Amino acid sequence: MSAVPVQAYLALALILFCIGLYGALTKRNTVMVLISIELMLNAVNINLVAFSKYGIMPSITGQIFALFTITVAAAEAAVGLAILIALYRNKKSVNIDEMDAMKH
Repeated sequence: MSAVPVQAYLALALILFCIGLYGALTKRNTVMVLISIELMLNAVNINLVAFSKYGIMPSITGQIFALFTITVAAAEAAVGLAILIALYRNKKSVNIDEMDAMKH
């Protein structure tokens, strides 16, 4: 059927998710945090598609869930960038430490 085992897909998804989690927790630049969150969502998509192909009962449901995840990721990116642009206009910085709404 396929020469690539499911463990390879899961290992790739694990590596992508760990890189995304590390980036989301350690970076100070807001754009890098958004990119890291996108990496984590792509790791989830790889898992969904891999399990829809190699699962106990292979079907297309995992791929449909992956399409919904891609839609949510696109909306998250659009809203996140819009908020980022609004904050940059006010604060003149994209540093997460300076994004406190209580300070002026």
